[in-house]
Amino acid sequence: MLETFLRLRKSGFNLGMDEYLAGLALVSDQALPFAHNLNALKRSLKSLWCTSPSEQKQFDPDWDKALAIVQMAGPATVETKESLPLPPQLPLEPPSPPPTRFDQPPPKAIAETTTPALDAAAQPVRAPFTPAEIERPVELQSYWPVSRRFMSYSWRYLRRTVEAGPADLLDVEATVQQTAQRGFYLEPVLRQRDHNQAQLVLLIDQNGSMMPLHQFTREVADTALQASGLPAGQVAVYYFQNVPADYIYHDVFLTQSVELKAVLATCDGDTSVLVVSDAGAARGYRRLDRIRATVRFLTQLRRTTQLFAWLNPIPVERWPGNSAEMIANLVPMFQMDNDGLSNAIDVVRGLLVQPTQP
Repeated sequence: MLETFLRLRKSGFNLGMDEYLAGLALVSDQALPFAHNLNALKRSLKSLWCTSPSEQKQFDPDWDKALAIVQMAGPATVETKESLPLPPQLPLEPPSPPPTRFDQPPPKAIAETTTPALDAAAQPVRAPFTPAEIERPVELQSYWPVSRRFMSYSWRYLRRTVEAGPADLLDVEATVQQTAQRGFYLEPVLRQRDHNQAQLVLLIDQNGSMMPLHQFTREVADTALQASGLPAGQVAVYYFQNVPADYIYHDVFLTQSVELKAVLATCDGDTSVLVVSDAGAARGYRRLDRIRATVRFLTQLRRTTQLFAWLNPIPVERWPGNSAEMIANLVPMFQMDNDGLSNAIDVVRGLLVQPTQP
């Protein structure tokens, strides 16, 4: 058992002290049949130490080699162990060499073949797994083409300033000019406060090829709603899959539908519309049905507003040869990076910017 155990470990078996003690219990208990039947012991050790069919096939050769070594060296070992001990008062003498047998190899060969058994003094022990303590756990950070901080900073450029409300703000320049014209100061000049009347509609592609980018697109929506400085009623976020069809959705799970016509009816010529989608560039397909559906959507959108742009999270190098290349010729499309986001916001607020060319 010990010789087989050592050979199996050298062959790569994952055996430790627990397996060795379990095998030792099979042969140490004289009441069990394993102590007298080698075949029963072989079957029991195979089921105890082998965890796969390949290990069971490898077990047989190692068992046969170990059995051959033990059978050759067994009688000499037994004679030495069963010899009577010397009296304590007499000095111990080295044991006499065993009698030579014709069917036994020379002593040198026996020493070479039984050398592995000498390594049984120190058996391997598998220590329990104890994970190392980390004093300062490292915070996992995600990498995106555009950081959340830059998104929050860029949305603040989306402004359409209009003077509205009561005239309660002092106009210093106008007051000085009026006083200079009259020659004396009569009253201050008041003006209305500036209000940002920009309206933003975000249309975000969801599911399909955009699934790996869900966390990124949600940060785009969160920063537009929370960090743009616009009131909640002036920012609307809708979701669609592949193409904004007759129905778009209020939620990311695409369960709360609303008609696209109803959404466009709430928009006017000053409404900014930003589409966030890969336009088919993620999978590299050129589908005519997707291109036709996108053309129908853009036709409806142009009847409502001209302030719209397309933000593509896929690099521009992957646009040629698929639907994104065709759609980029129909709408100002920008790659999702720092420059692309800034240019897209400039387009939806009325500035003429050259779109990205694939």
